[in-house]
Amino acid sequence: MLFARLYASIIALCRIGTGAAFGILICTVLIQVFSRTFLPSSPVWTEELTRHTLLFLAAFGVGLSFRNGELVNVDIVCEMLPLRVQRALTFISAAITAAFCLILLSPAWMFVSIGVLQTSPALGVRMDFIHATVFILLVVLGLFAVLRMIRIIAGVSDGKPEDTTKDFP
Repeated sequence: MLFARLYASIIALCRIGTGAAFGILICTVLIQVFSRTFLPSSPVWTEELTRHTLLFLAAFGVGLSFRNGELVNVDIVCEMLPLRVQRALTFISAAITAAFCLILLSPAWMFVSIGVLQTSPALGVRMDFIHATVFILLVVLGLFAVLRMIRIIAGVSDGKPEDTTKDFP
């Protein structure tokens, strides 16, 4: 029960982050299009904010994509195998993904720390906030990989991508 609530909370947090980034992206692009259409020039900061929000969109959305199999899911061969073998291969794949993310966390944190001394040219935002998207992406992806492993071990999941259509009424 606690695990299910934690799992749902992580999904909700990623959805909120993805939705917020997407909302900011839409507003920024609309400002840019409106400015280019009706004004002599568009604000300089819109292009930079668009790039930054795309990074946050990817960082929060990667776990959700991993969860429902839309990240990268080459399963042509796997689908022909028995369910036990599919489950084992999915578990191994999730373990490799989690290990890869764990290995990259330290270099990603170093990358974030480099940004403390830099600011973005148009917005003046400290770049460690922007570089943090790489760290967030690795944490979220690794977390969803570990959660898939736990769900396979617990017997809650067969390891296949989750059907997210039942999440919404």
